[in-house]
Amino acid sequence: MKRTAIFPGSFDPITRGHENVILRAAQLFDQVIVAVGNNSSKKCLFDVEKRVGFIEQTFVTNPKIEVDTFDGLTVEFCRKMNAKYILRGLRNALDFEYEKSISQLNKELDSEIETVFLITAPEFSAISSTIVREIIINHGDASAFIPAQIKL
Repeated sequence: MKRTAIFPGSFDPITRGHENVILRAAQLFDQVIVAVGNNSSKKCLFDVEKRVGFIEQTFVTNPKIEVDTFDGLTVEFCRKMNAKYILRGLRNALDFEYEKSISQLNKELDSEIETVFLITAPEFSAISSTIVREIIINHGDASAFIPAQIKL
């Protein structure tokens, strides 16, 4: 059976921390699907198509990494994609507490889906999409915090 992991998120925008986690996960799984959530109640800087494009540009040379969009529950998307793993990146203890709660709820929703946590490399632990968005909105240079393939 193919080991497929879903890495859900808003990726508004994708950061070097995300890139680090995804590339490392591609060494562990047969397929990693970066799942861009389409949440109409969340105000995003970039539309879904732009975020998908950024991710596709970043991993264009890696056939194990795919990009898709989804609405609704992550476990439902996992079922649809025949994935048994949810991938989450952790930067710090606060991330862990938040992600632990979500993973426990997901386990209640579907006991066959496992959440796998990867700790972001130390050099990327301070980077968040929220901070990168603020830099971009305020016309700063965010190039050190986003994948090299992305040109804003």
